Amino acid sequence: MSNPIHALINARLLDPATNTDTLGGVLIEKGKVLDWGAHIKKGTLPDGAIIEDCQGYCLSPGLVDAHAYLCEPGKEHRETMTTAGMAAAAGGVTTINAFPATEPVIDDPAIVEMVLRRAKNTCAVKVCITGALTKGLLGEEMAEMGLLSEAGVVAVSDGQFAIQAINLMRRALAYSTMFDLPVIVHAEDPGLATGGVMTGGRTATFMGLKSVPSCAEAILVERDIRLVKMTGARWHAAHLSTKDALDTMRRAKNDGLKVTAGTAPHYHALNDLELGEYRTFARVSPPLREEDERRAVIEGIKDGTIDIISSQHLPQSADSKRLPFAQAKPGVIGLETMLPVSLRLYHNGDVDLLRLLHTMTVAPAKLLGLDAGAIRKGGDADLILFDTERPWQVDGDKLLSKSKNTPFDGHLLQGRVLKTFVRGKPVFEL
Repeated sequence: MSNPIHALINARLLDPATNTDTLGGVLIEKGKVLDWGAHIKKGTLPDGAIIEDCQGYCLSPGLVDAHAYLCEPGKEHRETMTTAGMAAAAGGVTTINAFPATEPVIDDPAIVEMVLRRAKNTCAVKVCITGALTKGLLGEEMAEMGLLSEAGVVAVSDGQFAIQAINLMRRALAYSTMFDLPVIVHAEDPGLATGGVMTGGRTATFMGLKSVPSCAEAILVERDIRLVKMTGARWHAAHLSTKDALDTMRRAKNDGLKVTAGTAPHYHALNDLELGEYRTFARVSPPLREEDERRAVIEGIKDGTIDIISSQHLPQSADSKRLPFAQAKPGVIGLETMLPVSLRLYHNGDVDLLRLLHTMTVAPAKLLGLDAGAIRKGGDADLILFDTERPWQVDGDKLLSKSKNTPFDGHLLQGRVLKTFVRGKPVFEL
């Protein structure tokens, strides 16, 4: 048979888009989902089907990572499309939204086209692009948003840099509505955050490090939400980490504004005590918060204030991390650990499994306007098979990312991806 049907059976089918949690299977033909559901089982399969017994493990849509830095072009010593694709596949991520902090910056249509072409040729998973909000990510002049949109970007952002000039931000938000592009922001007031390397509090005082007050996040969120109310733009806060900012988001959502919020596994799983031995691998921006803020993030995930969990994957070289804490560059890798770390929320009883998967499939796909994050007849067979119970210990040296700056090195995790399919093709198997 030239195009055999591949039957994945005896799986715990999890599809957040349809609120499905049942024993069943998926039929794959020519990289597409031919059929799926509880009726896909032995005795009902097409003749000649290649059968794979999933042994009761979880089968869900592949994850959509809404926020990652792939470093190529220009910073290949930190990560490449190839290594990022390998890491993503191992973590169950089948679509990566790549941010524009490359060299050159992705602020021109020709660069968008080049990056997409290179990703198609060298990356094991799908890649979409967030274009620069301002030229060169300098926060001074708007990038050509219309041309970037025509070239295929799914959003615009200045990545790690918050826009300080409020009138520039107002104009950018207003302009983005012409192309229905979401504007993704780093929610941290630059005036308050400059020079700070960890969150304000007892740990920062004990360590003698310059801190960032947690209100820096809420202040920028408050400012931008007022601009959203004025312009009607789509606005996404990439990585909220404080109770005050989340309270502001709740009010904005209740007011019907087009706002969404994201966070990352390190904000719901770690607090600032992780930095107690000057661990630069846990230095991130915004910084890890105190325990009460970490709990507030979990509450935000539980009640839906936080829509999306993304990896915030930001590879840094060993040389840029093995420095005195204040001089080390912020950022962690997260493609391989996003799902396993987030499964702590499920194991601890904070969120059910469908709700957790929703934050990493349906919600980011909706934000970015992608046909992804769901099991759908006729759709690409981007699927992951995972075991929620599989125990393992993170060893940074064995992770597939080119850089090894994980804050979870040595952590014991419960849950692991067993197999990843992109367009029906296996791209990872444990």
